[in-house]
Amino acid sequence: MTAAPDSKLATSWCPSPNYEPRREGRVPDMLILHYTGMETSDAALDWLTREEAKVSAHYLVDEAGRIDQIVAEEMRAWHAGQSYWAGETDLNSCSIGIEIHNPGHEFGYPDFPDVQMQAVEALCRDILSRQDIPAARVLAHSDIAPGRKRDPGERFDWARLARAGVGLWVEPARSGPTRASAPATRMKRSAELQRGLQAFGYGVEVTSTFGKGLEQVVEAFQRHYRPLRVDGRADASTRETLARLLAAARRAAATS
Repeated sequence: MTAAPDSKLATSWCPSPNYEPRREGRVPDMLILHYTGMETSDAALDWLTREEAKVSAHYLVDEAGRIDQIVAEEMRAWHAGQSYWAGETDLNSCSIGIEIHNPGHEFGYPDFPDVQMQAVEALCRDILSRQDIPAARVLAHSDIAPGRKRDPGERFDWARLARAGVGLWVEPARSGPTRASAPATRMKRSAELQRGLQAFGYGVEVTSTFGKGLEQVVEAFQRHYRPLRVDGRADASTRETLARLLAAARRAAATS
C-alpha cells in the first residue's frame, strides 16, 4: 500500500492494518460520510488503526479540520459494514469512506464546526477531482444502513457541500400538518414512496404497507435530505422532496 497520502490535503499518513484489495473490477464510484461517534478524535484515530478493531476508513477529519489518511484510496477500507445501495451489498469495494469526528447522538451530538466543514468540503472536492463519483452517490452512512446507523446525522450540512459541487441536494419541500386519508390512498402512497426510495437507491421492498422497516428508511432519508424534521413519517414534504431528488438525479445522469 502507498506510503504517502493520496490527498495533498492530508496532514499525516496514519496507516491502518484493516484493509484489503477491492473486489476485482471495482473502482470507487461512491463516497460515504460518517461521524466517529467517539468522545475524542484521538480515540477515533487510535481505534481506526488498531488491528483488533476490524474497522477503518480512508480519511479522518477532526474537529479542528486536520485530515489524516488511514487507508489508500485504491484499497478496500472497512467502514460501510452491513449495508445496501442500488443493488450493491459490498459497498466497501466501491466506496471511499470519510470519518468526521463528532461524538454523535450518544454523546450530545454537537454541531460540526465551520473549520471542520471547510476541511470536509475541500477533501470531498479533492477526492471527486480524482475519482469518478456521481453526485447521487455521495451518501451518509445512515443512507446505506437505515435503522442501524444515524451518522453523520441531521446536523451535518449537506446543503453546504452541494453548493460546493459535492453531492446531490434540492430545497426540501415545506412541511405542513399531516392530514388523515382513506386506507386505499395510504396504501397507494406507501407503494409510490417505496418505489421512489427504491429507484433512488434505498433498500426497500414495494409492499404498499408502511411498517417499521420503511419508517427507518424514511427517517434516514429525512436525516440527509429533509433534516429540519426527522420523524419517519411519509408526509407530503417527504414525498415531494423525494420527487425533486429523483428529477435532479435524472438531470444529472443525462448531462454526465
